[in-house]
Amino acid sequence: MSKTVLMIGAFDTKGAEYAFLREQILGQGAKVLAVNTGVMGTTDLFPVDIEAAAVAEAVGGDLDAIRKDADRGAAMKLMADGSARLVRRLHEEGRFDGIVGMGGSGGSSVVTAAMRALPVGVPKVCVSTVAGGETSAFVGTKDVVLIPSIADVAGVNRISRVIFSRAAGAIVGMVGIEPPNVADDRPIIVASMFGNTTDCVDRCREALNGKGYEVLVFHATGTGGKTMESLVNEGLVDAVLDITTTEWADEVCGGVLSAGPDRLAAAGRNGVPHLIVPGCVDMANFGPIDTVPQKYKDAERNLYEWNPAITLMRTTADENRQMGKAFAEKANEATGPIAFLLPMKGVSILDGDGERFCDRQADQAMFDALTENLRDGIEVVQLDANINDAEFSAKAVEMMLQLIEQKAT
Repeated sequence: MSKTVLMIGAFDTKGAEYAFLREQILGQGAKVLAVNTGVMGTTDLFPVDIEAAAVAEAVGGDLDAIRKDADRGAAMKLMADGSARLVRRLHEEGRFDGIVGMGGSGGSSVVTAAMRALPVGVPKVCVSTVAGGETSAFVGTKDVVLIPSIADVAGVNRISRVIFSRAAGAIVGMVGIEPPNVADDRPIIVASMFGNTTDCVDRCREALNGKGYEVLVFHATGTGGKTMESLVNEGLVDAVLDITTTEWADEVCGGVLSAGPDRLAAAGRNGVPHLIVPGCVDMANFGPIDTVPQKYKDAERNLYEWNPAITLMRTTADENRQMGKAFAEKANEATGPIAFLLPMKGVSILDGDGERFCDRQADQAMFDALTENLRDGIEVVQLDANINDAEFSAKAVEMMLQLIEQKAT
């Protein structure tokens, strides 16, 4: 049975480009379901299955009114919201197997809004002028594949013909591959990890896998934390082993790996067992050293060039107090089992005894702020070990299993 690719985009301004993409997809044996998001019109170059008016109506919008207002921002928002709602419904109805689109920054924002509304695993390809830059707003927490357009998505030429053809090949190839059907009904534990906590998380993962759980590890890079929590919100997770909460250091210090102020909230909000460790809260992350904000250089902060692309900055006692209070506020709202495990000999490799980020007063400032602001009934265990010591990993596994048992009873 041939697969169907949903092709979405502004057919009013990109009709020729989409006509070429459509022919490439059909030429590889797939079917096309064409959805137009062009506010000002459509195309007569190929059959359009769903027009922009239906996209607007999916969220109660009026396309004619938007055209009269001539408000481009409002039009783009309507198309983005409508596309997300419509495409999600079409997928639930089994109307397509994968999705592809193209555009500049505006077109990409609409196309990827539809893609982000789909479950992880549904093939998603977007040819975009913004690919290669800061793309977190376009990808979000989903598996959107961005292909740089090289030239603008404006006309079919010697460059775009190659790019569009490869995009067609990518989406047709993706929908044609069926992932192995491996029966695995083990409960899922998600864990957060960083280079500075790898030893700890690896031991925890191996131990919990041995106990009959499937452990999914997420890199605490901002997007990693958001993605992990999105899975919790979708009801796909049985427990959260939050070893590495460094994204809060970036939130407080303005670093490049913040996961936003909602980080640590998903598990508690959904009643999911949650063990929290202040892993790597001793470091905020910036790009190359010349990108570190001048205010920190002027203050002669403790900076470490982790590699040419990443500069780490040791957090202060005041910044740690802010994090301790924030952690407590999130935990206090939890509706499920929750506990803290504190490594008293360092929250990272760099915070180990005698290491360059070792600052026990700063660590203690966070621990004190945490315990002072926590509501009664939330367990806080202090362990005289570094976060990467074997005894700390063993204790984390023990506490995680206890929290899961509390939820079960």
